[in-house]
Amino acid sequence: MGRGKIDIKKIVNPTNRQVTYSKRRLGIMKKAMELTVLCDAQVSLIMFSSSGKLADYCSPSTEIKDIFERYQQVTCIDIWDAQYQRMQNTLKNLREINHNLQKEIRQRKGENLEGLDVKALRGLEQKLEESIKLVRQRKYHVIATQTDTYKKKLRSTTEIYAALLHELQKLEDDNQRSSFVAEDLSGVYECAISMANQQHSEPIMQKVVYESHHLRFP
Repeated sequence: MGRGKIDIKKIVNPTNRQVTYSKRRLGIMKKAMELTVLCDAQVSLIMFSSSGKLADYCSPSTEIKDIFERYQQVTCIDIWDAQYQRMQNTLKNLREINHNLQKEIRQRKGENLEGLDVKALRGLEQKLEESIKLVRQRKYHVIATQTDTYKKKLRSTTEIYAALLHELQKLEDDNQRSSFVAEDLSGVYECAISMANQQHSEPIMQKVVYESHHLRFP
């Protein structure tokens, strides 16, 4: 039995519509490849799903760009004309904007003021005053920022200097205490030597006195 005919109308269910699109897309791609191989045809196929996803195929012997050019030659339709006109309009608008900006820059520099009336000159003056105000505010902001930075560096340097002074004073105190200890030890050493000498000399003196006494009184 053959398949029944399907009514060609939009599938309401999104899931079924996506499944049908995927199946038929693969089928169309397969047919395009078969035409390319069997008939030596140059085939270009471009498809977009309802979600905007691109699917394309082009015969290996050509490119999509060549297909478009041949299509234009055969049909005498310039498919790029609308895009070219949009690009020309965009370019024209950009040139006009650039011209106006350059003119405004020259006027703010005090040039090309001959064609301006009092109202235009007053407006230009107001713009310049506003610009000067913004520049002055920015200048004060930069000065304040740099001043804060310098103050922080000064505080940091002062703290480092104070810490170094503290360490130096501590070293001097340690050296002074060391010298005091050395002096005390020197005194003790000298005293010990004196006592040792005294103890060593007393027996000698006693012996000398004893011998002298016996020499005088036999």
